[in-house]
Amino acid sequence: MAQPYSDDLRQKVIQAIELDGLKKSEASRLFNISRNTINLWFQRKAETGDVKPKPRQASQQNGKIRDWEKFRDFVKVHGDKTQTEMAQLWDEEISQRTISRALQKIGNTRKKKHTGIANGMKPNGLPS
Repeated sequence: MAQPYSDDLRQKVIQAIELDGLKKSEASRLFNISRNTINLWFQRKAETGDVKPKPRQASQQNGKIRDWEKFRDFVKVHGDKTQTEMAQLWDEEISQRTISRALQKIGNTRKKKHTGIANGMKPNGLPS
């Protein structure tokens, strides 16, 4: 999501228009912002008395997996299964994509076993 314009810039634009007599279209070009944005700032100032941005709402998404210890134990038991199979085995209705995101969140990788093959190159880049 894009960041709102700073309060300082908003104040400068409003001041340039109200006190310095700059036209909105000139201020738009001078400060490199859209004329519609300036109109919205003036509208907000008329409604609230201030041009500060509206506070952002926190995301309302609650993850389907809330007990992470339970999920880690579940992965230890069912880690050899595919993500789709794990989604079907989970207590609640959950998607494969949710399992995938949860596995990433706990740092689980798809690679289960490390091979015992050593790299055939020396640290200086010459073959051993």
